[in-house]
Amino acid sequence: DGYFYQRVAECRYSSKDLQGIEYIDSYVFNQAEYVRFNSTVGKYVGYTEYGVKNAEAWNKGPELAQERGELERFCKHNAPMYYY
Repeated sequence: DGYFYQRVAECRYSSKDLQGIEYIDSYVFNQAEYVRFNSTVGKYVGYTEYGVKNAEAWNKGPELAQERGELERFCKHNAPMYYY
């Protein structure tokens, strides 16, 4: 009973080349992903009516710049541990 909320941030490493890293930040409510940031796309994309509204607002606000920085700060910084 109740509601389920989950946020999953992940780095996908396709090779040891740091150019092949992809950062994905997904927002899930009741097991349905409603909005996602993908560093390859470079913006938020909404998958539900609520997600589209969030994506539009976040793509115009400071959230977008912060997410774009996560590829460098989080993924590339931790890549050496992944390939250890």
